[in-house]
Amino acid sequence: MELMPELTLARPDTVEEAVRLRGEDGARYLAGGTDMVVNIRRGIERPSALVDLTGIAELTAISAGPEGVDIGAAVPLAEVAAHEIVKKDYRAVAEAASEVAGPTHRNYGTVGGNLCLDTRCLYYNQSEWWRKSNAYCLKHRGEICHVAPGGKRCFAAFSGDLAPAALVHGAEVTVAGAAGRRRVALDALYRNDGMDHLALADGELVVALHLPAASAGLASGYRKARIRGSIDFPLAGVAASLRMEGGTVAALEIALTAVNPYPHRLRGCDKFLGLALDGEALDGLRDVVRSQAKPMHTTTVQPWYRRRVVGALARRLVAELAR
Repeated sequence: MELMPELTLARPDTVEEAVRLRGEDGARYLAGGTDMVVNIRRGIERPSALVDLTGIAELTAISAGPEGVDIGAAVPLAEVAAHEIVKKDYRAVAEAASEVAGPTHRNYGTVGGNLCLDTRCLYYNQSEWWRKSNAYCLKHRGEICHVAPGGKRCFAAFSGDLAPAALVHGAEVTVAGAAGRRRVALDALYRNDGMDHLALADGELVVALHLPAASAGLASGYRKARIRGSIDFPLAGVAASLRMEGGTVAALEIALTAVNPYPHRLRGCDKFLGLALDGEALDGLRDVVRSQAKPMHTTTVQPWYRRRVVGALARRLVAELAR
């Protein structure tokens, strides 16, 4: 990696001031920096200024109330993983936060950073000289997607852990920009596009993650596969929430990460409503997951393996929740 370039660092006290500073040419938001700083040193990101969000009190608090739990975007992941209400009522979210990289990363990495994590690919997350020797790639400064050379679409995979766990709890996010604030379903934050996967206007900032009271207490969990258990991004990840009534499925949500350019909830979960989760139903669920997972050769692990793994993880997780 290269040394950090010279740049300006601003430390605003409010969200509105941060948005104003981000509007200046070449500025980027920074909180934990566990992914951003690496990309700067690799020459992937080239900001002229960084807007440090960690001094904004609104962004660094977790609060619980009758409408649910609000988690500021600059809250460290380690704090989310250890929060008693999150662990009790939104277990998948706590588990996902606890599974991000290693302990040091979780102490610095933040909720907003993990939700807005850049998509990853074997041909993108490399040093400047490596990418240049391969004529760069479609996602950054190149003209060809090395994963799918015949097309004009980027298949870099979203690999954040927190998003699928929040999705199965029906989470929302508050976003702030030059036009003010808006609150949207977390699903609406993402697009199925490896080059442009966030549906944010230029300069918009994710302010908070909202976990609704309606999904508090659901049986939920998060599981992932990775090469090294102590640090790596997921090769495939799955979150699920489940409510059983009278031995049959009354509510089921499943969300995937690392096998598509965006995190998304599984389509077709309603077909399992009213069913007992026997072996046949669990096999059917596994097959539905595999059919919607579309991994490409964006890591050193073969796509077919990641598709099989994510199906197996989903089957095992839902079976555990049912018990």
